[in-house]
Order: sequence, then C-alpha cells, then structure tokens
Amino acid sequence: MDTVHGISSDHSELAAELSRNGVQYAVGSWIDVLGRPKSKVVPIDHLPNLVAGSERYTPRGMGGIGRMNPIEDEVVGIADVSTLKVLPWDRRFAWMLADMSLGGREPFALCPRSILKRQIGNAADMGFRCQLGIEPEFYVFRPESLESGSTRLTPIALSGEIKPSPAYDVEASLDAMPFLHRVTTYMKELDFGLFSFDAEGGEGQYEFDFDHAEVLASADRMTLFRLLVRQAAKESGLVATFMPKPFADVWGSGAHFNMSLEQYDTGENIFKTGTGNNGWRKEALHFAGGILKHARSLAALSNPTTNSYRRLVPKLADGNYSWAPTRISYGHNNRSCMLRLPANRPAIENRSVDSAANTHLTAAYMLAAGLEGIREGIDPGEAKDSLSYTNSEIDVLPRTLLDAVEAFERDPLTYEVFHEAFIRDYSEMKRDEWEASHAEVTDFERTTYLLNL
Repeated sequence: MDTVHGISSDHSELAAELSRNGVQYAVGSWIDVLGRPKSKVVPIDHLPNLVAGSERYTPRGMGGIGRMNPIEDEVVGIADVSTLKVLPWDRRFAWMLADMSLGGREPFALCPRSILKRQIGNAADMGFRCQLGIEPEFYVFRPESLESGSTRLTPIALSGEIKPSPAYDVEASLDAMPFLHRVTTYMKELDFGLFSFDAEGGEGQYEFDFDHAEVLASADRMTLFRLLVRQAAKESGLVATFMPKPFADVWGSGAHFNMSLEQYDTGENIFKTGTGNNGWRKEALHFAGGILKHARSLAALSNPTTNSYRRLVPKLADGNYSWAPTRISYGHNNRSCMLRLPANRPAIENRSVDSAANTHLTAAYMLAAGLEGIREGIDPGEAKDSLSYTNSEIDVLPRTLLDAVEAFERDPLTYEVFHEAFIRDYSEMKRDEWEASHAEVTDFERTTYLLNL
C-alpha cells in the first residue's frame, strides 16, 4: 500500500516489540469536530505503514462537519508515534493520535489537531509555550428497561435528596467506586497524573482533576479521557455522558480550561509571581482581555450544542445559583464570572467551557484570543468580585447557539484561526443544528399555550 513518507526501521522494531507484548492492532486516531476519535484499525505489523501515512479517509460528513461529497479528495491520517499508548481496557490495541493531511503536503482544513498546532506555532513565534489544565465533569447513569420497552436512566449513586447538592459528598463517591475505581486505574496506567476526583453538584455527576500539560498534549489527553470514561461505563453496565445538561433539573457539566503561558526557552510562567490575588502580571491581564473581547465568538466552540445554553443560565430549576457564567467578566474568587484569576495557580480559568467542547478547537481559539490581547495590550477592565448574574452593566454571553454562531462568523479573529472551508462548514452545521432544535414543539409549550391561547 502506498504511503506518503518512507517506512522507518525504528517503527518496524517498535511494532515487533509491541507484538511480543501481546498488542495485535493499532489505530491512528484523528479527531472529528465533535471531539470523537476516528480511525481505521490495522494489524500491529502494519503500524510502520500507518505512521508513514498509508491510511486514507473521506472525513467530510462522517466527522461531524460538512456534507458528504463522494468526489472530493481523500485525506491521509499521519499517526504521531510519540503519542502511542497501549489501551489498558484492551491491551490488544496501541493508540496514537493523528493529523489529517492532504497527501502529506498540507494540513486538512477541518483537522482540529492541525488548527491547534498552528496557534502553538504563533505562540512560539512570540516566545511562549502554552500550558492547559482541564476539569472535566460528566454524568453516569444506570439504564433500566421499563415494561413499555423504553429505558429509564437512573443516577449511578442516589444521594438521598441531599440539599442543595451532593457536591463533595463522600457517600456519593463510595457508592460509585466500582466504576470510579475502574476509571482511576486506567488513568494511572496512562500517566494522567490524577490528583483528585469527587461527586459534583448533580446526582450521578463526577469531576476528575489531573495534571496540566503542554496544550496539544492536554487536548490529546482529553480525547482519550472521554473514550476511557465511556469504555469504563460500558464495562460496568452503565452509561456515561458528556452532554452539558442531560436533564432540566440537574446541574450542568463544565470542562473548565486553565490556560497559562511560559517563556519558551526557560519555562518560566509569565502570568503570575507569588501567591494570592496579587502578583498577576500585565501579560495575564492582557491575555484575559483578549479572551473577553472574543468571548461571544469563542462560545460557538466552547459551548457547541443547543443543549450547551441550557447550562449557561443564572439559576437552576430549584432556584439555586448555577455557578455557570452568563456574563463576560473576570474576577478572582468569583465563580459567577466567565474568567477567574485564582489565588492558588498561575493560570486563567475559563469557566464557560462545557463538557461537549472539542478541546483542540476551543484551545486554539482561546489561545489566539489571548495572544491578540498580549500583542495589542487589551485592557480587561476592573475585576468583578461581586455576583455578576444581576449586573446589567456587564455584557452577556450568547443565549443560544445561533447567537454564538453569528458572532463567530462576524469576528475577524475567526478568519485568522480557521480556514474559510472550516468556517463555512462549521457555521452551516451549527446553524442547521439550532434550526432543527428550534423547529421542535416542546411539552412545555403545549402545557403553557395550548389551552390558554
């Protein structure tokens, strides 16, 4: 089979070593716009060919973006052998990340990994290296078959109606430990650097915190984490979801981004000196200013589904504050703001990002916005350290996916970060998604209007 690069003897030796250790297959996973890994599966002795670019794909329409076109050129998945991991839940498989390329000559316009790499290069040109830590939340349900033939989803651990929330409840974690232990075991083997996990605000909702890393490595890790969690759930007879708001009466699932910059040559953090709320350097404030400037267009990526905007509301169904941001502001120990400059780490926390976001795309746009803030010295204004939900002087985040997509299309930065083909296809996909959702007539509407109008 033809390849775009020469086959390396080192990769042939690697394949032989993996085979001796029981590995039988390899994947070179490119990332689709929904954040899902896609790949052909090859026998392990074909790994050198895979790394050399032997496998071709027709991703448009099959990767969550664009319309299928049977006459367009194929793209090549170029596997990155430095990302190779043996999957702990099925040791027959070697996992690698891959970039989509047009014949090995140039990045494919819809390749999220290549889009992020371009912004990493822009940061390097300015003398910076970007670090990213992510705090993913997700729900876990136990499916129950009903006599009607439908399925009911019950939270994995019922907290006994702890009010206002089972967050941090030890019993809620202990009750879910058969599943959670499986997740932590896999994470340890894959060197995630796990340092904590806990029950979150909703019944059956959990958050995992693990080491930050260089931004590409962190985005790659998040892709594997989502796959890992879903696989662990299946093995436990459960269903795990990264849907931002699976039910109206539950807390939303975020994936807070903690982003920082280091000097490329020394590794010195350029955002903060010392501890506490003081010590933030002007570069951090300008970086925050850039993100706030482009917050509305960033939302099309950080909050990429119609369901995302059910999370970005001031209050939950029970009347308690949602802890999700609704306004474009920054603060220190203020979790109602979009951005937080926390006392305990030299990174800017973006609290608006939800669990459905494609990490590569969101990180690319957030990094580009922050770098613009540094280049142009954008002033973020005064920190807001009071509750922001009711402050009408602060601009609001988009209220719907359509609002976000329209802002995305208007923003000049969008055209610096993404290829025109990406902007066209992504915007069309998301506008269609919003229109399909908007066309639905809901039970709420029938209850409210049918007999009253």
